[in-house]
Amino acid sequence: MAEQPDGLITIKDFVRWGASRFNAAGLFFGHGTDNALDEAAQLVLAGLHLEPGLPSVFHDCRLTPGERVTLCELIERRLVERVPAAYLTGSAWFAGLVFDVNRHVLVPRSPIAELVEAGFEPWLEATRIGRVLDLCTGSGCIGIAAAAYLPDADVDLVDISPEALSVARMNVARHSLEDRVRVLESDLFASLGGNRYDVIVSNPPYVSRAELASLPIEYHREPSLGLLGGEDGLDLVIRILGEADQFLEDDGILVVEVGSSAQALVERLPEVPFTWLAFERGGDGVLLLTREQLVACQPLIEDAMSL
Repeated sequence: MAEQPDGLITIKDFVRWGASRFNAAGLFFGHGTDNALDEAAQLVLAGLHLEPGLPSVFHDCRLTPGERVTLCELIERRLVERVPAAYLTGSAWFAGLVFDVNRHVLVPRSPIAELVEAGFEPWLEATRIGRVLDLCTGSGCIGIAAAAYLPDADVDLVDISPEALSVARMNVARHSLEDRVRVLESDLFASLGGNRYDVIVSNPPYVSRAELASLPIEYHREPSLGLLGGEDGLDLVIRILGEADQFLEDDGILVVEVGSSAQALVERLPEVPFTWLAFERGGDGVLLLTREQLVACQPLIEDAMSL
């Protein structure tokens, strides 16, 4: 059982104590929070089955002995196991929605959430989006959020990992979207037949081998299948660029997060007119191309695929 220091009584006591311990241990934050205080608050509130943004009037609420034990154990596990908080609580928030997560999927954190919340506007008129494909879906967070924000759209969630798809199915059920969201096992587009979409959105593995080796321990608790994108991080990204036009409607768009591999992609495809999206809440490395642009650039992309 984890140590239970004297004097920790209220919610804010545990948030302060957890943050102090996290800072002292030099933990890394980057899976939904970027500092020790927010990380401790996330862990404490989840451990008490409370949602983020708890009104301050409740911060001085006294905890039961059992609740104190639970929070001490969660904080101790975060310190010792060096796993992202979401894996300890089994849930994470994305685009204002809560999702089940476990170690078979990445912790939801993509800046694409902002684009989903906006209904993919101004790039497409939200009311005219009929079909969305979430490629390399993991937990399903992007595609399920798209279905929530686009109530008239049908969404396909695609991944190569059966374990990840099991989590995605749980989240489809959690949000009662079985009538509009399908979960499909496929190596990218291989099993999609003649399906075509207004939006293809993807957060594929894009971390280079060298970068992955240098990342903090917390990242190595996530599945490498969801992170490693080959030697330069672009193996799957280039494949997506080379095939997506065949599965887009004529006025469709492709949105792909490439993160830290953005510069490598530009150097490999310098003549492709990528639009790099800006986000109010931070984050970068997300590209957008229209189907028309993809078709026009296929010779360039095919050359890059052969390298």
